Amino acid sequence: MTHRGTPRHHRARTLAAVTIAVAGAVSPSTFAAAAPASPCVPGATYGPPLPTPAVASQLVRGGFNFLEGPTWDRRTGTLLLSHMRNPTGPQGVQPSAVLRYTPPATFETFIADSGSNGLAITPDGSRLLAATHDNRSLSSYSLPDLTRTTVAANHLGRAFNSPNDLTTGRDGTTYFTDPDYQRGNRADEQGGRTGVFRVRDGVVSLVDNTLPQPNGVVLSPDGTTLYVGATNANAIMRYTVFPDGTTGDRTTFAGIRTPDGATVDCAGNLYWASYDDGLVHVFSPSGTRLGTVSAGRNTTNAAFGGPDGRTLYLTSGVAGGGFGLYQVRLDVPGNPY
Repeated sequence: MTHRGTPRHHRARTLAAVTIAVAGAVSPSTFAAAAPASPCVPGATYGPPLPTPAVASQLVRGGFNFLEGPTWDRRTGTLLLSHMRNPTGPQGVQPSAVLRYTPPATFETFIADSGSNGLAITPDGSRLLAATHDNRSLSSYSLPDLTRTTVAANHLGRAFNSPNDLTTGRDGTTYFTDPDYQRGNRADEQGGRTGVFRVRDGVVSLVDNTLPQPNGVVLSPDGTTLYVGATNANAIMRYTVFPDGTTGDRTTFAGIRTPDGATVDCAGNLYWASYDDGLVHVFSPSGTRLGTVSAGRNTTNAAFGGPDGRTLYLTSGVAGGGFGLYQVRLDVPGNPY
């Protein structure tokens, strides 16, 4: 879901000047009418998610500038992800576009100038939610016609820093992180704090504004637990989620270096990208470390996809410069949205 974002100590560096040719904008008419069934079967029993404790992913394609926010669209059988560029203009904001990957090899521009980082498909498959740092908001794109609307514009009249990653529940409650990685030269209206927010029925509420640079965020499959990665604390936090979407006290779930984006499988196992490690660390719902998935360097995010939900896609740096999309087949399906 998520990341999904560039850690602060990498924010100011110039991203590798590597570009890749993609096809022109995709026609919205390709939107399918009905979504296939979720790969998560209620009550199913799953075995170990990893075939070995250390799994290596394979590069699908490199040559991108900076990739983030992968999310699988079950209606079209495609992966959407944010392609971010170097900061531009007096405000120093990173432009970005949503790309669409159709396996095995087609990459197209899906939404030009999306200003997005983390992405998530709504449970009904009709909209693409996006953490949009271009206007410091949470946005929604209608998948039939790509019309953009604002889901969350501010909190108590104060602009967010730069919304980074998000996760959404079956009831429509959406949680998102707000570090300051893509704020650029724009004014700080959050009083120096970086936070986690909730939006439900159009109302924006604060979850926590004491985490140092919150980044990846994901819900458990049953929606009762919220996990948030605090990049500058090298920790993953856990919150109880109540039926009305509010959250309980925070506890520390696990510690990893520079946690970035994350996803979850149908058994509730967590897959958390470590930017500095170039790995995805895998944890059971109890916090037991199950192993790792390697992907280049500076891994930013992960998402499940494929027809059976068992392909894990990863966005990560490539040796020699630039970013790429990686993939690996695993033993437990995932369907985080």
